[in-house]
Amino acid sequence: MAELNVNIGDLQLKNPVMTASGTFGYGIEYADLIDITRLGGIFVKGTTIQPREGNLYPRMAETPSGMLNAVGLQNKGADYFAQHIYPEIKDIDTHMIVNVSGSSVETYIQCAEKIAELDKIPAIELNISCPNVKQGGMAFGVTCAGASEVVKAVRKVYPKTLIVKLSPNVTDITEIARAVEAEGADSVSLINTMLGMAIDAEKRKPILSTITGGLSGPCVKPVALRMVWQTYKAIKIPIIGLGGISNWKDAVEFMLAGATAIQIGTYNFVDPTVSVKVIDGLNEYCDRHGFKSVKELIGALEV
Repeated sequence: MAELNVNIGDLQLKNPVMTASGTFGYGIEYADLIDITRLGGIFVKGTTIQPREGNLYPRMAETPSGMLNAVGLQNKGADYFAQHIYPEIKDIDTHMIVNVSGSSVETYIQCAEKIAELDKIPAIELNISCPNVKQGGMAFGVTCAGASEVVKAVRKVYPKTLIVKLSPNVTDITEIARAVEAEGADSVSLINTMLGMAIDAEKRKPILSTITGGLSGPCVKPVALRMVWQTYKAIKIPIIGLGGISNWKDAVEFMLAGATAIQIGTYNFVDPTVSVKVIDGLNEYCDRHGFKSVKELIGALEV
């Protein structure tokens, strides 16, 4: 049986299979369906310093081979998380990682500081796809300057493993990856959702209340693979790959392209047991091909 452990900076994972923020709640919601302690990590839903109600309904729409969402980071805020959610998840035997969001550099800092106080949270995932309200709503992560500014500021106050989630809605994702690496990111996760929309032809109106939303699911996988592969050649810090992973074969492809670990997102809604199936599939793949460690797959694409 192959060794499945991998490292994201100082963070040691029992295997490379994790669940993506916003698709797995706080982990405990799935505990009756799978053994969540088998996972390499769980990225809990997006957390902001202040409570957020999210966007108006409808805010989800099914699309061919995927879905659109415009939930709008609905959550009860970092204080509520620390007081009520954290006590319920802190002793789960896997890495619980908080996805941190903000609308300004100051709110990112405040949220990161609050999460840093929680001993059993070893890492945060910085969502820089959020709109910067001070810059007219442009996402931090679509310019090198914006990405650098928020990562540099959070790095100063956050001492643990800092993962930065990159937006695919850019011309060259490697420029953004290099920028956040230079400011002290320990790892990058990619890709976040792609910008899309859905229209009701009979009503002649957009389906989502926000008109546009984030596209995810198997339809984005080719784009995500390409971006992981490009980024792997551009930076030295580990990459967590995500975007349309629905089985072990997808996970292998992401690792061959350069990902050290992966996250499963949208497919959790289709098959809540998919993550443990991927762990088993990775093991079988390594055994079948004679790999003693899953680490041998990282970046092993032959081109």
